[in-house]
Amino acid sequence: MFFLIFNQVKVAFDLNKTLKEGQDAMAEVTRYNRVDRQDVTHGEVSLRIPMPDGSVLVREKMALPYSLSYAVEKESLAVRVAPGAAQEIVITEIGATQVRIAAINAGMSLIGFLVFGTGLFAWNRYLKQKGDPALATPEED
Repeated sequence: MFFLIFNQVKVAFDLNKTLKEGQDAMAEVTRYNRVDRQDVTHGEVSLRIPMPDGSVLVREKMALPYSLSYAVEKESLAVRVAPGAAQEIVITEIGATQVRIAAINAGMSLIGFLVFGTGLFAWNRYLKQKGDPALATPEED
């Protein structure tokens, strides 16, 4: 759980950094896919981004939160690009929401970590004080 917390905090910071410091660009959507099956739902998009220096960035199958995939069902998208960054491309329209989602995931993971840790501590304390209840003999009346 600790590593999940760390990962989600890092993702939130990386997304936010690219959103604030990246270059503005317009991306051509070369492929859009959304799976609406009941057991599996996800969205993904492939982008072709012409950069101001004449180079072209191509990203295939960028995963999207399913709930946000409807917002990018377009022919072109405004993006923020920071070549070499941990999160090189952020879709401007949904970037702030993605930062919030990652931060909320980190918060929920922290709560889960604290609840699990508290339960583990309490259980070990109980075992140390009273012994393992599975090894106890039945009391006679």
